[in-house]
Amino acid sequence: MASIMTNTSAMVALQSLKATNKAMDVTQGRISTGYRVAEASDNAAYWSIATTMRSDNKALSAVQDALGLGAGKIDTAYTAMNDALGAVDSIKAKLVTARGASAENQSKIQEEIKILLDQIKSSATGASYAGTNILATDDTGTMEVVASYNRSATGTVTVGTISIDLASIKLFAAGGLPGGIADDVMLIDIVTNGTDADIDGYLTDIETALSDISNAAANLGAAKTRLDLQKDFVSNLMDSIERGVGQLVDADMNEESTRLQALQVQQQLGIQALSIANQNAQSILALFK
Repeated sequence: MASIMTNTSAMVALQSLKATNKAMDVTQGRISTGYRVAEASDNAAYWSIATTMRSDNKALSAVQDALGLGAGKIDTAYTAMNDALGAVDSIKAKLVTARGASAENQSKIQEEIKILLDQIKSSATGASYAGTNILATDDTGTMEVVASYNRSATGTVTVGTISIDLASIKLFAAGGLPGGIADDVMLIDIVTNGTDADIDGYLTDIETALSDISNAAANLGAAKTRLDLQKDFVSNLMDSIERGVGQLVDADMNEESTRLQALQVQQQLGIQALSIANQNAQSILALFK
């Protein structure tokens, strides 16, 4: 039936053209943003998951910064500890030389030992990083370095840390005052106490200090290695999460460009079909001529 009141063909063609235009808007949006899920309305579940994962990645970025800060503190302390270890080793050699030496020579050796003792204290008090010194401190607890951010299957989040025992590594109390594993070394004075028995006692103290400082350096080295490994892990984890988010929400540009070309052809055909449908009313006029 031909009707001038209702153009069914035009209505169908218009609906088809609207659907094509809507699909083109979606495709063009994906191409312009690079996302196939840019808003919650695109896919609520994927958008929610991606938003949470992005938030976790920001937290991991903060963890990475904390690990870098902790690694800086440990590196600084480790360098100073090695310097102190070398100075204590040199004092040991000086004491062996002083055993049985004349008072005059012992006085000269003591001057050399004093320089080394000053170096130990200078190394410890100068080992500050970001306002923190773990070799010359009054703190006897632990230094906690944020090392991880974890989310359980139920959504519960926890922050993991790496602990460093300060009591076992500090050389002095704050300001280089007595209160650490280097205390006995700082008491060496072969001018006042220069007998062989005195020097043997100092050598015993030196051996104890060498053992304690070596253990402290080993602990710092182990902590340094662990922090470096954790930094690499967190970096790789962030990359993995970023890839996971991409798989959920990123648009396949090859696919979208192909779809856009197809939709452009459909749009052209839809416009042509609507034009033909609108011409049907003109054909009815010809019947009355």
